Amino acid sequence: MRHNLPFAVPGQVIGLFGGSFDPPHEGHVHVSREALKRFGLDRVWWLMSPGNPLKAHGPAPMERRMEAARALVSHPRVAVTDIEAHLGTRYTAATLERLRALYPGVRFVWLMGADNLAQFHHWQHWEWIMENVPVGVLARPGQRISARTSVAAQRFRSAKIPATAAHLLGHAKAPAWCFLNVPMMDVSSSEIRARGEWGGE
Repeated sequence: MRHNLPFAVPGQVIGLFGGSFDPPHEGHVHVSREALKRFGLDRVWWLMSPGNPLKAHGPAPMERRMEAARALVSHPRVAVTDIEAHLGTRYTAATLERLRALYPGVRFVWLMGADNLAQFHHWQHWEWIMENVPVGVLARPGQRISARTSVAAQRFRSAKIPATAAHLLGHAKAPAWCFLNVPMMDVSSSEIRARGEWGGE
């Protein structure tokens, strides 16, 4: 199985950026670059999800999304992966548990937009995620207040790292999370689909 997974060595800090990427767009690339820079990551791996359990309708075919993402990403430290498809995991907690076992000594940071933090408490085993993997949250337009007042933010408020220490997140002992306000690109996959620029065929 390992030949289907990206390479990493003990001591590296890898940011995991999960999502359906349906479609991938420049906003995803921008978030990845900001995360690399601000959180002091060695790499960012996009985890292309086979399907989002919280969404009623499935995304476009994996092959199409992977092809579009690889055409979009040119940063040498950002890798587009279909790790979850190879692992057979559907939920983030299960994916993280498997990756931690497969990559001993590698430090993982879960990356998410502020919109995901706002509804993070609906994720399966979300508290386990917070208690075992540092989490980097990047603010998206219009989501700052709901994220800051979310169930997850309140439950783990004592584990929050100040933005001025964001570069330490990858080496922090979980639970640890950091919320960053960064210049964001106001673009979303749902808006692109709504404009008819990305069919789900």
